Amino acid sequence: MGFWSKLIRRKSVEQLQSDAGASTDFHRTMGVWQLTAIGIGAIVGVGVFVLAPNEAALNAGPAIIISFLVAGIGSACAAMSYAEFAGMIPVTGSAYTYGYAVLGELPAWIIGWDLLIEYALIVGVVAAGTSNYLQSLITQITGLHLPMWLQGAYDPAHPDSGRVVNIIAVIVALGIAWIQIMRTEVGARLNTIVVTMKVIGVIIVIAVGAFYVHTSNWSPLIPPLVHDAAAAGGSRYGWNGVLAAASIVFFAVFGYDTLTTAAEEAKNPQRDLPLAVVLSLGISMVMYLAISLVLTGMVPYNGCIDPSQVAGQCSQMILSSQAPVSAVFAARGLHWISAIIDVAAVCGIASVVFAFMLGAARIWFALARDGLLPGWFAKPHPEYGTPYRPTMLLGIFTALAAGFLPIRELAELVNIGTLSAFILICASVLILRIRRPDLERRFRTPAVWLLAPLGIVFSLFLIIGWPWFKDGHYAPIGGLDIVTIIRFIVWMLIGFIIYFGYGIRHSHVEKQQKGE
Repeated sequence: MGFWSKLIRRKSVEQLQSDAGASTDFHRTMGVWQLTAIGIGAIVGVGVFVLAPNEAALNAGPAIIISFLVAGIGSACAAMSYAEFAGMIPVTGSAYTYGYAVLGELPAWIIGWDLLIEYALIVGVVAAGTSNYLQSLITQITGLHLPMWLQGAYDPAHPDSGRVVNIIAVIVALGIAWIQIMRTEVGARLNTIVVTMKVIGVIIVIAVGAFYVHTSNWSPLIPPLVHDAAAAGGSRYGWNGVLAAASIVFFAVFGYDTLTTAAEEAKNPQRDLPLAVVLSLGISMVMYLAISLVLTGMVPYNGCIDPSQVAGQCSQMILSSQAPVSAVFAARGLHWISAIIDVAAVCGIASVVFAFMLGAARIWFALARDGLLPGWFAKPHPEYGTPYRPTMLLGIFTALAAGFLPIRELAELVNIGTLSAFILICASVLILRIRRPDLERRFRTPAVWLLAPLGIVFSLFLIIGWPWFKDGHYAPIGGLDIVTIIRFIVWMLIGFIIYFGYGIRHSHVEKQQKGE
């Protein structure tokens, strides 16, 4: 076999389907609602409690609902492709496994390597974010404060803060890893309860807030472009602000892919996985759109926390504060609901940690089971049937990252990894439709020749920026900055070293083709 042929060698869909049916690595314990809860848990979190109000204040105004619709369309296109693959190839590994079946080994490795660091970093970021809400909730209930040195990581930008370690973030990361190691079904049931509490909290916020909405706050829906951004607190508005916000909130509307990594733990994967993908994104989008309408209807998008300041020239706007949902209700005198908001926020963010750690561990497991990483990682727990070794190492890594690195540094995620995976998955659906039209598809992407290319285009624009012309010059809006791209390149170089130094020689497909 030539060198190039090795890079694009594939697993057949029939082989993957056979492996899924014969696999005894995991226990099949999750039904459609537990899978849907994992998806909602991954999608709904920071987006509801931070991104939606912040982007309304800084970029889109009331048109933040349009930003979510734009982002949601792009995400939905990819979700349809995920759903088709999930019903056809119900094997742990999600996009990595799908890429292996269609594009070949090296592209699959690239997808898996991307998603592994992406999921792990998200766990670290969100675990650190959970700490802030938990500290607020503990203080509200008990009146007690943690010692300053335990409240957060040391930050060189604020060397005199007295902070050393974010102890709550460490406990959250290690605790969720322990739950996932012990028994997946226990963790999944607990996650379902937590996600239910989060959804109830969001519904209460929407239901109560709806009585305090002033429709005049939605006019104009798309505020005019502010040329002097500094005088407007960094706001841009206009259509360029709407599209810039769409680039940012897009990262609040993916996460359903995490549930597909649990394919081998689903009771009826070919039926339940596609349904869970569609349900989780649909339910989450309804919540995002509703919360956006309520928050921008309750207070002016450019309203100041300090009423003595002129609207649009505020040092701090209500919707761009650190706890914007609480700030909105406080501004309307509804302080009693702040505890509900804090509980919902804690539940929402903790469920994101659960979903992405689950996804990262199973992608790691799949890479090792295929021989692309050492087989030591592909040994399930003899009693609990969980990928305990990857989960244990992820728990330690994310606890250290969340505990000792400033959240600002953690938050600079390698978002290009997820977008690259989306592009490849949408392309793979089209390729497989041409190459293997005979395959049974329990779920078929509707209008696939429209939706899949749209998913590619949206993801590409979110990487390079939305096309825009200013004063006759091409000036794209949004997109990923050069630092993110450089980090992506460095991570990929590390991945290529591992693949060409180990994976290409130890691949199980390689051994099968040699008859070993």
